[in-house]
Amino acid sequence: MDTDTAQGPELVLQGKFADAPTQAACSQDSPPADDEGIVRIPLSMVEQIRRACDAAEAAGTQL
Repeated sequence: MDTDTAQGPELVLQGKFADAPTQAACSQDSPPADDEGIVRIPLSMVEQIRRACDAAEAAGTQL
């Protein structure tokens, strides 16, 4: 789903929270900020996310 916020348009994703080993591995590369979390997005959602990003790009929205 895309939404508009005070900071501008954004893409909102829903997924399952990652397990502790995944969170630790991800945090090594890019530690999440205090207001961020690490979630798993199922592969079945890739096409829908791609379409949402393409639509946003076509509309001139920068994600």
